[in-house]
Amino acid sequence: MQASRSNIVRHPAVADMFYPGASDELCSFVNHALESASAELPEDLSSPKAIIVPHAGYIYSGLTAAFAYASIKHAAIKRVVLLGPAHQVSFYGIALPDCNIFETPLGLVRLDSEAVQIALQQSGVQLNKSAHAQEHSLEVQLPFLQTVLDDFELLPLCIGSVEPDAVAQVIESLWGYGETLFVISSDLSHFHTYDEARRLDLQSIETILSRRTYLNHDQACGGTGINALMKVAQRRGLKTQLLDYRNSGDTAGDRNRVVGYASIALFENGGCNA
Repeated sequence: MQASRSNIVRHPAVADMFYPGASDELCSFVNHALESASAELPEDLSSPKAIIVPHAGYIYSGLTAAFAYASIKHAAIKRVVLLGPAHQVSFYGIALPDCNIFETPLGLVRLDSEAVQIALQQSGVQLNKSAHAQEHSLEVQLPFLQTVLDDFELLPLCIGSVEPDAVAQVIESLWGYGETLFVISSDLSHFHTYDEARRLDLQSIETILSRRTYLNHDQACGGTGINALMKVAQRRGLKTQLLDYRNSGDTAGDRNRVVGYASIALFENGGCNA
């Protein structure tokens, strides 16, 4: 896809920091992670309607993220609603960028103009360029999406200080489009010892799998988005399934101060039939 003069592009902010900035190296990492994850997923896993994925540097959380993305590989998805917490800028509400294209080393992803207009009609949603300028929680998901989906458009939402009900309303406003995937970006606990992190994270995972709505931001930095999705999951009777859990002590960090990661899928129908 080539950008025209009328396009406004949000260029990569965390390439070469959170993930490889060279396209060939990035492709190699993502494809290897997807192959490894695919080999461990159940063969009868159906395509989820929503996924919860981590957003740390790829050397730490890329493999866990790959489990969620392997579950949607070549699914009939044309729109991705991507929600992640704000790390760099404090604001009230839910932020849309002022651009119409996101760029990564793998190319360009166009925003869904119809979805943008629907979102802007919801309470608390605003245009906020600064919220997106340096935010990694959304950007790091894009190379995986570009690899597993044949063609899609994006609605990127950065979540500030806001009630989960407002986020749930945005999700509901776009739910009825059958080819829409919802991606909630969140890590789990931060900077505990390895054993303590596992204890805390497994409790948080059980909260999600039970579709409860009271995760705080110490349990999951994207807790608002997760809680919002759980509200929708309760109303719609979604099924939940843990795809992978590990922490940075399992991947590329020491075990004294770790960060937890999980990939979780939510299904309108099915899941794993095993």
